[in-house]
Amino acid sequence: MYTAYHGLRENPFNLTPDYRYFFFSSRHREALNHLLYGIHERKGFIVLTGGIGTGKTTICRALLASLEDSVDTALVFNSFLSDMELLGAILHELGAKLEMPGGKKAHIDRLNKFLLDNFSAGRNTVLVIDEAQNLSYSALEQIRMLSNLETEREKLIQIVLIGQPELEDILASPSLKQLNDRITVRFALNALSRDECREYISHRLNAAGGGSIRFSGMAHRVIYRASRGNPRHINAICDRALLVAYVKNRSLVDGKTVRNALVDLRGVPARRRSSLRRLLLVLIPVFLSTAAGLILFYRNELTEVFLNLKTYLT
Repeated sequence: MYTAYHGLRENPFNLTPDYRYFFFSSRHREALNHLLYGIHERKGFIVLTGGIGTGKTTICRALLASLEDSVDTALVFNSFLSDMELLGAILHELGAKLEMPGGKKAHIDRLNKFLLDNFSAGRNTVLVIDEAQNLSYSALEQIRMLSNLETEREKLIQIVLIGQPELEDILASPSLKQLNDRITVRFALNALSRDECREYISHRLNAAGGGSIRFSGMAHRVIYRASRGNPRHINAICDRALLVAYVKNRSLVDGKTVRNALVDLRGVPARRRSSLRRLLLVLIPVFLSTAAGLILFYRNELTEVFLNLKTYLT
C-alpha cells in the first residue's frame, strides 16, 4: 500500500524470510561460518539455536545457497515426525525412496547405500532439521543412530539441528547424553545490537530501492527499545511505522510515528491512551498539592518534635 508513496519497489519489512533482504550482522555471519565449517570438515553433528525471529530460518537458506554443488541436502521443516516418518522424509528429500515398502531396517539400509554411493563419488550429504526442539525423543535417538553411518575415517552424513534455545535443554537431558556428546559444533544466535538495528533498517530500505523515507535518530532508539534487537519485531514495527507515515503524508519516521505504530501493534486504542494521559495530567498536580498541604499542616508539629529532640540531646 505505502511502497509507491515512499518510492520503494516492494515492502522492505515483509515478515517472510527473504535471502535478498538478509542482513549479516557479525553474529549471523559467525553462525553461518560455524555451519559451513562443520559441514566441510565432516564434523557430524552441528547445532544452531536462537530465539523466535532472530534469523535462524534465513541463515538456513543462506547456508543452502552457500553449499557447493557436490553437496546433497535433505531439508526437513516439519519436525513433528515419528522416527519412521523422519526416515521417510529424509529419503524423499534425497531422492532415494524405497523401491518396495519396508520397515525401519529397510529405510536405514537404503539410506546407508545412498550415503556410501555419494561418498564414493566424492560427494557430501547434509541433513538440516528446522525447529528441531519439536522432535520427539525417539526421533532424536533415531538421528543419533544415523551418525553411526560412517566409514573408518569420515562421517557419511552431516546433521544440522536448528531450533529455539530450549533445544539445548532437551539435548542436555540424561536420556540424550550419547547424542549430546556427539555434537562438536554449536552456536547460539543473539539479538542485534543498537548499531546493528540501525544498519538492519537501512539495509532493508536500500534493498527495496531506497525510496524517500527516512528514520530519525529518536525513531531508531524507540524501535530498538521496543524490539530489543529482534529482527522479526523490528520488521513488524517498521512496517506499521511506514504505514502510519503514509497515512499522515510524511516522508520522515520520527519517534512519535513509531510510538503510534506501537499503539496499533499492541492493540491499545489511541483514545484510551489519550484518556490515560489526561487523567495523569490531572492527578499529578492534585498529588503534589496534597503533599504540599500535608507538609504545611504538620510543619508546626514537626518543628516542635525536632526542638524537643534537640533539647533532649543537649
